[in-house]
Amino acid sequence: MAAVPPGSLFLGFDSSTQSLKATVLDCNLNVIQLDQIHFDSDLPHYKTKDGVYRDPSDNGRIVSPTLMWIEALDLVLQRLSKSGLDFGKVAALSGSGQQHGSVYWKNGSSSLLSSLDSNKPLLDQFRNAFSISESPIWMDSSTTAQCREIEQAVGGAIELARITGSRGYERFTGPQIKKIFQMQPDVYNSTERISLVSSFMASIFAGKYASIDHADGAGMNLMDIEKKTWSKVALEATAPGLEEKLGALAPAYAVVGHIAPYFVERYKFSKDCLVVHWSGDNPNSLAGLTLSVPGDLGISLGTSDTVIGISSDPKPGLEGHVFPNPVDTKGYMVMLCYKNGSLTREEVRNSCAQSSWETFNKLLEQTPPLNGGKLGFYYKDHEILPPLPIGFHRYILQNFNGASLEGVSEQEVKEFDPPSEVRAIVEGQFLSMRGHAERFGMPVPPKRIIATGGASTNQSLLKSIASVFGCGVYTVQRPDSASLGAALRAAHGWICNKNGSFVPIANLYSDKLEKSSLSCKLSASAGSDEVASKYGVMMKKRMEIEKRLVEKLGRD
Repeated sequence: MAAVPPGSLFLGFDSSTQSLKATVLDCNLNVIQLDQIHFDSDLPHYKTKDGVYRDPSDNGRIVSPTLMWIEALDLVLQRLSKSGLDFGKVAALSGSGQQHGSVYWKNGSSSLLSSLDSNKPLLDQFRNAFSISESPIWMDSSTTAQCREIEQAVGGAIELARITGSRGYERFTGPQIKKIFQMQPDVYNSTERISLVSSFMASIFAGKYASIDHADGAGMNLMDIEKKTWSKVALEATAPGLEEKLGALAPAYAVVGHIAPYFVERYKFSKDCLVVHWSGDNPNSLAGLTLSVPGDLGISLGTSDTVIGISSDPKPGLEGHVFPNPVDTKGYMVMLCYKNGSLTREEVRNSCAQSSWETFNKLLEQTPPLNGGKLGFYYKDHEILPPLPIGFHRYILQNFNGASLEGVSEQEVKEFDPPSEVRAIVEGQFLSMRGHAERFGMPVPPKRIIATGGASTNQSLLKSIASVFGCGVYTVQRPDSASLGAALRAAHGWICNKNGSFVPIANLYSDKLEKSSLSCKLSASAGSDEVASKYGVMMKKRMEIEKRLVEKLGRD
C-alpha cells in the first residue's frame, strides 16, 4: 500500500445547516488547524436564522440561499490563508454536505465552472449560475404529496424502501425535485445539472461537475442501493429526463480530479492536489467516528439528531434509512434521523433554564431518572421520526413503577414544572432513539455508543444516554466528526488513488489510532441494569402513545 508522504496535509470541510467548518489533518492524522464560518453571524446580510429561511406562505418549506454557501467558502479559505496554512502541502481534500439539500445549475454553467477567474472571488462569478436561488434542504417537509405519488408509482412505500433504502421522505431529494418539476417546470427545464450540497461543493473545487457519491446518493429516493445505480423506476416516478441532469454516480473514495487552476493560482494549492468525492454529513460522521463494529452505535447530537450503525445485511423498512457505507465497498450504514435535535433542546432551555446550559444541566441533574413517570414529546419543527406536526405533548404515567405496564395509564397535561420539563425533553428524545433503534434491528443495548455533534460536549446529556441505553458512551476528541471524517476520507481517497484500487480505511490508522485525533475516550459509564430495564418499560409506553399520536395527527 502506498504510504502518505511526510509533511502532507489533508483538508476536510463540512457544509452543514448552520456553518461551514474546515479541518486540517497532518500525515499522522492529527488535527493541526480548524476554522468555521457561522452563517447567521459571519454572513448576516443573508438574514438567515439557524442558516435557513422558513417560508410562512408554504407550509413546511425550508430553504437556504445557495450563494451563501459559496461566500462562506470564499471566507473560510481566506481565513485559513491568513492563519498561515500552507495550501501547497495539501495532498487531497474532501468534504461533507448536509444530506438531501439540492442545487440547480442553470444551462451553460459547466463552462463557467471550467473557466473561473482567479482574480475574482467565487461569489462574484456564480451570481447567475443557478436556475433557482434558494436550495431546498433536509428540514423541508413540504413534499408529502410528492412522496406518496412516488411511492404509489413504484408499487408502494415498502417497495420504494426495498429499492432505495428508504420509503418516501419529504426531505429526500427525489420528492424535492418532483415538486420543482410540478410547480416550476420552467426552472426544471432550464436546469442542466442537479447536485447535492456535497457534489455541488466538490464541483467548485474540481472546476467541473462532480458525481454524486453512492452514500449521499442513497438519500434521494432515486438510487438502487444494491446495484449502486440510478433506479429507472424511481427516476420515471420523479421527473422526465432526470438521469441526464443527475450525471453518473461514483464511489465515495474515488477521485473527481485535480484541483481547479483557480485555487492553484489564488490560494497556491499544488496542482497535484486531489479532490476526493464529497459525501453526506452522516456518512462522513461514520468515517470520523471510525465506526466499524456492528455492535457499536454512533449518536450525533446536532441541529438534527441521528443514530448510526453498520450492517452487512440491512433490512430496509418503513422507518429509518439504509445507505452504502462510504468507507467499505461491501457494507452498509443504517440510520435514524430526528429533525428536532439541538434547536428544540435550546427552545426548552430558553423557556425553562434562563437560556443557560449550566442551569439546564442543574435542573436535569436534580430530577431523578424516569422523571416520576412524566413523558414528553417536543416538536419545534415537523418531525421526521415519527411523522408528526409541530407541537408539544406532555403526559404523566399513573401507577408507574418501572417494573411493568400493568395498571399504568397516562394523563395528558398542559405543562410541567421547569426541572421536569428539562428531563422530559432529554429522556423523551433518547427513549425515542432507543425505541426506534430496537424496532429497526439495531443492537440494544449496544456494545458502546460513540457520541458526536455539538451537544456531545454536554456531560449531563451523555449520562442520560448511558442510562437510557444501558451502555457506556464514548466521545471523540473533536465533536465535529463530519469535517474530521471528510479530512480522513481525503487521505483515504489519496491512498486508494495511489494504490490504483480500494484500500480498507482501517489500514490508514490501525497502528496509530490512539495517538491520532481519531481516538475516543469513555465519557459516561453505563447506568445500572435496573434503571435501564425500567427505561425499557417506559419506552414501550412511549411508543404506544406515539403510535396513537401518529394515528391522530400524523402526516402519513
